[in-house]
Amino acid sequence: MFEFIYLLRILAAILITNSHYEAVYPVSVIANGGLLGDVIFFAVSGYCLYPVNHTFPKWYGRRLKRIYPVVWLITLIYCLIGFYQANSVKGFVKLFLYPTYYHFVASIILLYIVFFLVSKLLQKQPTCFDRNFTLVLTALAVSYAIIYVTVYDRSYYHIDTVREPMIEFLYFFAMMIGLWFRNYKDRFLGKNKAWPWVVALALFCGYFASKIAFSRGMVSSGLQFVNQVLLLLLLVCLFRGFIGLEEKLGRMPQKLHRAVVYVAGFAFEIYLVQYALIPRLNIGPFPLNFLLVSGAILVSAWLLHLLHDWIMGKIDGLFKKSKGLD
Repeated sequence: MFEFIYLLRILAAILITNSHYEAVYPVSVIANGGLLGDVIFFAVSGYCLYPVNHTFPKWYGRRLKRIYPVVWLITLIYCLIGFYQANSVKGFVKLFLYPTYYHFVASIILLYIVFFLVSKLLQKQPTCFDRNFTLVLTALAVSYAIIYVTVYDRSYYHIDTVREPMIEFLYFFAMMIGLWFRNYKDRFLGKNKAWPWVVALALFCGYFASKIAFSRGMVSSGLQFVNQVLLLLLLVCLFRGFIGLEEKLGRMPQKLHRAVVYVAGFAFEIYLVQYALIPRLNIGPFPLNFLLVSGAILVSAWLLHLLHDWIMGKIDGLFKKSKGLD
């Protein structure tokens, strides 16, 4: 695994968690950055999954195995505790199969299919990567524009709402950004530059300024697509900045490296546990409530990670034994 990917996973988990702290902070505007964290996660997925070297059933099965068991586990735990409820067959399907309680899961299991098809297309003609990649992005952009102009409700600002279909375009663009960086990784790995960080800072300010401007009606909601354009440009600069740190990150002290790798290993679990914990453990004044909530999320995610690995290890062991592979 690439060193910078570990840091990006942790950064994404921090941003997403932070965005849910509206009632935790004394000033709710600090609780922001969730959508940025989301696109970082999707870009990391695009980077790590390209190229695709298996048939679709095998490849997709591995993706589902990585996501669903831990989602089922935390959903079951929260149902037993009483945090979630599934009082009907329909409710059970929604919680455990689709869309689940987590919008990330609902999006990624669908986008995996499109990602596989696009990846195979790009891999089929490696010498035509740039041309085919441009065609894919153009098709995405045209589809986005047609839906935005003809179907999307532009009468109010809601383009960053994560449970609306329009967000899938943003997520898939993020996956394509990660895929592109993976294809050209040798151009950027360890080649640290100052400009991506400078531009990223300017885009970061511009992106959040645009959110404020649109949400307060200072700019016409018909132009809210600009918000996503700025976010994707910010993502490109952040990815370029982090990938350039690869060589320096490889020289970090071993203890620090192991800690980063370990925490990055349960970044997904951090995302899964937080929704139910934050409102229930937001107790006391700031910063005590912040420490309590954040500590509970980390510990719960870590325990979920350990429990999931233990259960999957037992299941794999039984499977191997039944097949006579032990």
